[in-house]
Amino acid sequence: MIEQMLSDTSLLKTQGFINGQWVSAENGAEFDVVNPASNEVIARVADLGGKETKQAIELAHDAMAVWSKKTPKEKSAVLRKWFDLVMENKDDLAKIMTLEQGKIFAEARGEVIYGASYIEWFAEEAKRIYGDVLPSTSTDRRSLVIKQPIGVVGAITPWNFPVAMITRKVAPALAAGCSIVLKPAAETPLSALALAELAQRAGIPSGMFNVVPGVAAAEIGEQLTGHSLVKKVTFTGSTRVGKILMAQAAQTVKRTSMELGGNAPVLVFDDADMDKAVEGALAAKFRNAGQTCICANRILVQSGVYEEFVSKYTEKVQAFVVGNGLAEKSTMGPLITRIAVENVSSLVEDALSKGAKLTAGGDNSGAEGGYFFQPTVIRDADQSMRIAKEEVFGPVAPIFRFDTEEEAVAMANDTEFGLAAYLFTKDQSRSWRISERLDYGMVGVNETAISSEVIPFGGVKESGQGREGSKYGLEDYLEMKYVCLGDI
Repeated sequence: MIEQMLSDTSLLKTQGFINGQWVSAENGAEFDVVNPASNEVIARVADLGGKETKQAIELAHDAMAVWSKKTPKEKSAVLRKWFDLVMENKDDLAKIMTLEQGKIFAEARGEVIYGASYIEWFAEEAKRIYGDVLPSTSTDRRSLVIKQPIGVVGAITPWNFPVAMITRKVAPALAAGCSIVLKPAAETPLSALALAELAQRAGIPSGMFNVVPGVAAAEIGEQLTGHSLVKKVTFTGSTRVGKILMAQAAQTVKRTSMELGGNAPVLVFDDADMDKAVEGALAAKFRNAGQTCICANRILVQSGVYEEFVSKYTEKVQAFVVGNGLAEKSTMGPLITRIAVENVSSLVEDALSKGAKLTAGGDNSGAEGGYFFQPTVIRDADQSMRIAKEEVFGPVAPIFRFDTEEEAVAMANDTEFGLAAYLFTKDQSRSWRISERLDYGMVGVNETAISSEVIPFGGVKESGQGREGSKYGLEDYLEMKYVCLGDI
């Protein structure tokens, strides 16, 4: 079925990719990839484990010798070719993504373009890795700082953005001169494998980009965090798993970058442009069926405009059409698994049992066969509810009430997370004040579409460490070396 939808059927790969070769698991094991909109198996993929991951790491280490002989301009040209190929095949990549992940086709296509932008950006940054000449402390010596690739990178990526979460790790690693071993989410391996196929076509040398699909996440993760040849681990996913990986990586003192959980607040003040606030909070909440780390998890609205906001927001949400992502009429797709549906249902039930009220949605009706949940709005939410503290990761918008700036900031910061926050106000003084007081790595003012390849994406507190994208995104893949030249 999936092959019939693709213009280039060779993009559908079901084996692992190690050292430029498509490989099956040594024991022949495979696992199912399921379409969350229909619960149908769309592919069976090689189920690799620790042994194959160890092999990939060692071959990746050897491959760096080949890549290191290329000039920055030559590396840039290869990455640029990869970007061009991704853009040429964006429709096929989007179809693969919709089938394995569920998001509507327009969002999938947008993600492919967004993901490709990181390849383009770091293709250029590959030519801009600068060192320094330091002031000398003696007339007979000179002091230099050079930057070199850190080494083999182990990467673990999630299912919610199966292209973009990969390109914003692989592209800077390759630009810096590092090889990479990627473990994609077991729910969405097909996008990763298609990217690897295009990378090979672009001329990225064998062993520089390896993909190890598999369901044995702990086994693969232990190799990536424990193998002495891996010098950096980069992970996007839950805070719980991130802490485990950081502890494991500490045993060999690996550098880590972690993009972890979020609990993003949207603060809507009395003086906000109400239509802009409604649209912004709508996009931030329901993109990818609410399954994003910078999703609007809590909507905090000042008392003077609370009723107006709830009314307008509910009306917009009621117009959503839930269904298969490939259907033209669909405006929101399914959740990734049945467990995800159950988790969201549990949060809604808890809120309603503690006094919240539904104004839209609230159940998984309206679509048959898949893991659907109706877009939901809950009013009169408060801090006693689980939904105030836990990352929802689903299409549920709880709306809280506040009276003062101080109360809004306190509510927004009352979480261990600190990834993204948003606020809507026409008062420029308030924009500065609130932005500086919010304990988050990213703040959007009168805007929720804040992510792009040119900005440093990342959080504070238990939302992680390090930044991806922008000119800062290359630093995590580089080691600084001081060279003292004597006898001048």
